[in-house]
Amino acid sequence: MHGGGQMNLRACALGVRTPRLDGDLRAFLPEARPWALILFREACETRAQVLALTNDLRAAIGADVLVFVDQEGGRVARMRPPDWPLWPAAAAYGAVHHDDPVLGLASARLGYRLIAHELKSLGVNGDFAPVLDVPVSGADPIIGDRALARSPETIAALGRAVLDGLNAGGVAGCVKHAPGHGRATADSHLRLPRVNDGLNELGADLMPFRALADAEMAMTAHIVFDAIDSEAPATHSAKVIRDVIRGEIGFDGLLASDDLDMKALEGPLRARAERSFAAGCDLVLQCSGAVADMAAVCEGVPMLAGKARARAERVEAIARKPAEPFDAAEGWWRFRALMGPGYGPPTR
Repeated sequence: MHGGGQMNLRACALGVRTPRLDGDLRAFLPEARPWALILFREACETRAQVLALTNDLRAAIGADVLVFVDQEGGRVARMRPPDWPLWPAAAAYGAVHHDDPVLGLASARLGYRLIAHELKSLGVNGDFAPVLDVPVSGADPIIGDRALARSPETIAALGRAVLDGLNAGGVAGCVKHAPGHGRATADSHLRLPRVNDGLNELGADLMPFRALADAEMAMTAHIVFDAIDSEAPATHSAKVIRDVIRGEIGFDGLLASDDLDMKALEGPLRARAERSFAAGCDLVLQCSGAVADMAAVCEGVPMLAGKARARAERVEAIARKPAEPFDAAEGWWRFRALMGPGYGPPTR
């Protein structure tokens, strides 16, 4: 399934919101050939079911595509108790780090190593984490405790630990939401946020992304940064992507749009996809789970080629790597000692 079949994939990741592959999706996927799939809460019922689903999805496409999930911990977790362990929100690692930086970094790496262990066993090899956004007082609570800390330097250090934990488990990470969502005064799922602060203020927001500029993958923010481009959100702004994400931050990994379905964006789905690529995204995400929406987006999505293809191969190499040896039972024992007894697999 590797090799030639991998080369001819479309530059998109499509959301799956059904626990089993229905006839419409099964018929659509081999024609669409997305580079990756994304599992949502509705697609995750039990371990055996998720493993069967990921196998089924790859068989339908006829390629060993990547399967991603948003498993940050806390309120952004597609796999939840009682079928899966409970992980803390990212801010909990910042709280430990505040009291003891060494233990804070150890806890973050271990927490996401445990997430990677869980995901890898289910055929899931990508996680949309860590969040590198720097929270600002008065901003919309959509980021809130999804932020690792409040200080850019601490976020950068903890973000590196998160990526290390995921990668050690053979899971690719994705830093988000470049160039920073922490100042947004609106939830981009619902409407388009605008940030009026100048470049001096934005410097702190960029710092964690700059520190992790070597990350394998990043996700854009659907936010208008007036000081850089008052006409278009970052996802659709060549100026933000070229000058800030690729330029100031120095990120040269695979750049994915945030979900094209979010209400921050305007226009038909195909046009949203086309604008993302024109601005400089390598990949778009479409997450509704509806085949009609997927088809509309795919009309505006090229096959992965050139520099984007090379960037995608780096993500694939991490995601296909066997996990390093790891004793999960011992890992959970250590994690509870660091973070408290309430976390981990449910006691049976």
